[in-house]
Amino acid sequence: MTARPIAVVGASAAGLAAAETLRRSGWRGPLTLIGEESHLPYDRPPLSKQLLHGAWEPEKLRLRTEEQLAPLDLDLRLGTRATGLDVATRTLTLDGTERLACAGIVIATGVAARTLPGADRLTGVHTLRTLDDALALRDRLINGGTPASEGVAGGGGPRQLVIVGNGVLGCEAAAVARELGHEVTVVGIEETPMAAAVGTDVGTLLAEEHRARGVRLLTGAVDGFDSTPADPADGSGPQVTAVRLADGGTPGSRLPADTVLVAIGSRPAVDWLTDPALDTTDGLRCDAYCAAAPGIYAAGDVARWNHPAHGRPLRFEHRMNATEQGMAAARNLLAELAADGPTGTEDGTPAQERRPFAPVPYFWSDQYDLKIQAYGLTAGADRVETPVRDRAGRRILALYGREGRAVGVLAAGLPPRQIRALRAVVADPLPWEEARERIAAATAAG
Repeated sequence: MTARPIAVVGASAAGLAAAETLRRSGWRGPLTLIGEESHLPYDRPPLSKQLLHGAWEPEKLRLRTEEQLAPLDLDLRLGTRATGLDVATRTLTLDGTERLACAGIVIATGVAARTLPGADRLTGVHTLRTLDDALALRDRLINGGTPASEGVAGGGGPRQLVIVGNGVLGCEAAAVARELGHEVTVVGIEETPMAAAVGTDVGTLLAEEHRARGVRLLTGAVDGFDSTPADPADGSGPQVTAVRLADGGTPGSRLPADTVLVAIGSRPAVDWLTDPALDTTDGLRCDAYCAAAPGIYAAGDVARWNHPAHGRPLRFEHRMNATEQGMAAARNLLAELAADGPTGTEDGTPAQERRPFAPVPYFWSDQYDLKIQAYGLTAGADRVETPVRDRAGRRILALYGREGRAVGVLAAGLPPRQIRALRAVVADPLPWEEARERIAAATAAG
């Protein structure tokens, strides 16, 4: 009888970390890695930075080459969609027909980009989530459909780019597009860019930086797109010409655009998980061990789990979390399987106990030559203070609180040693005043 595999659904950073950890931790049975994209696992943060800018080629984003994956002895299923999961039998459905009965499963399907009605029918309207998305937008910005001329952003000259959404992704893409020489307008429903993620003080500093670089920032909702008609003669589809704002037709309600990036957030990729045993409200709901059900774990952007230090379910779309949670989910899955009976991990050593996953969240954003770094939780704070706010020096430090405790800290323009010291302040939520004292001590150290 053939042993059942452990399946990792999602050939992402989280999925790769899970697969490698399963092998390192002693799983000798079959191991299947399933990825909807046809690409080998790659790093996503550079999509909106180095790759979009043209500084990196796709090969540099690969997390592992084929040769590096070979020792894992994977059943690698690229270009394959998971379309269903029976929780009771741990059976996956792949591409609507194939059934794969598993010993255990790690779900790392990430998120999908949100879009706007009609966007998929128009040439020039893009989202930015996958490698193919980034390459299509890069070709539009750098080549313009023709070879790029020396010293000019694209072969067709500067684009009129409208970015719908002023969150992290929209701001990063705006910075790259301006560096490439394009006309950039960013329109978002938040008055201050990235305010939902980092607060208004930090968002205001970023807004000043973008305006100084020539980015036009607008507040408003988008109502749709204008476009040219399709041309049956050459088979070309409609081309976007403007973004319509939902302001009742007042002057400026149409933003001319030959290129649009829709960056209005994402949704967890859980549509295929229809088994009622799973809670898919804002991601796949898990316990503190990253378990969604017996033998079924989740990791990365898709997972919403009970964070022990914060006492509530959280979901992070951060690169560092993807790797750390992929490793934790894999270890805890093996511990559960070992406790339940004979598994492919038998090597004479005692099974490890499951451990709660309690990371200190970390994220960063590069915009122009400004690097923003944050530890802990910055979104959803009910109190924010900025003890360092130097506009001229482009330096800022912000402390974020929730229910009387400090839960997050963000910095830009500070010495690396100071930034690293800030992590300890929010590793466990501290009383607000104690955290403020530690912040003052950390920044006074020079």
